[in-house]
Amino acid sequence: MDVAAKLATLLSQLNTVIVGKEAQVRDCVACLLAGGHLLIEDVPGVGKTTLAHALSHTFGLQFSRVQFTADLMPGDLSGVAIYDRGQQAFVFHPGPIFAQVLLADEINRASPKTQSALLEAMEEKQVTIEGETRPLPTPFFVIATQNPQDQLGTFALPESQLDRFLMRISLGYPDRAAERLLLSSADRREMLASLPAMLTAGELTAIQQRVQQVHASDALLNYVQDLIAATRSGRWFLQGLSPRAGIAVLRAAKAQALLANRSYVAPDDVQSVLPQTIAHRLTPVGDAGRGAVEQVRAMIAAVPLP
Repeated sequence: MDVAAKLATLLSQLNTVIVGKEAQVRDCVACLLAGGHLLIEDVPGVGKTTLAHALSHTFGLQFSRVQFTADLMPGDLSGVAIYDRGQQAFVFHPGPIFAQVLLADEINRASPKTQSALLEAMEEKQVTIEGETRPLPTPFFVIATQNPQDQLGTFALPESQLDRFLMRISLGYPDRAAERLLLSSADRREMLASLPAMLTAGELTAIQQRVQQVHASDALLNYVQDLIAATRSGRWFLQGLSPRAGIAVLRAAKAQALLANRSYVAPDDVQSVLPQTIAHRLTPVGDAGRGAVEQVRAMIAAVPLP
């Protein structure tokens, strides 16, 4: 399998559906190749759900969608055991979480209790129901969309939940040329229905293993540690990154390097994924006057390159 050609074709297909957002699409692909969960945050109507559908179709994965609402219960996700008189026993009926890709649409409209039901699934790739642990399909990804927290009817995701997402991206409004193409071309939902799968589950597993084999030099690891230390200095953020977040940064950077058809991680790879990988895990200091993403970029500029 020519990995570089396969990934280039995959990116090209996604960019025909999500126009004018090549950098964000690349980040999403890197996130899934690194084996991470993806959070897409933006205002309604800019293509969050369409992007999630396009990713699952293109990666050739079994797909399940759940619309998160205030009355959604944990059992609605994981499934329930119902007594069967014929068998004289409780029979488990799996919920939509038993899929390779779970699209958690508008995840922050559900209550914290339901949001927390995803934690075990995202971290352990399993769910425990009525004392019995059940493994989830392999691979297992959560692609969640959420609206800005200042919108009515939303609940802020807890820090423990945010930490399970490898990346958080924002699409933003399209530029004029991209919007004109959206207005004049075929309906995106019709395009999704005809998208072919570009990977098999076996090919995806093989590429994920290639991501792990991408080389990170000692100098590059020192640079990553310098960035992590900067988040803990108290100058930029109230609390610094955890070791798990540092591992996530390196995984995402390796996936970006593979997408660039390189066998080693460069500082540019780390810098390109850092805001999407760590900003949702951090709270800027109060007098900074910047959001978390802007603060991360300012920190990148202040930390010397190796």
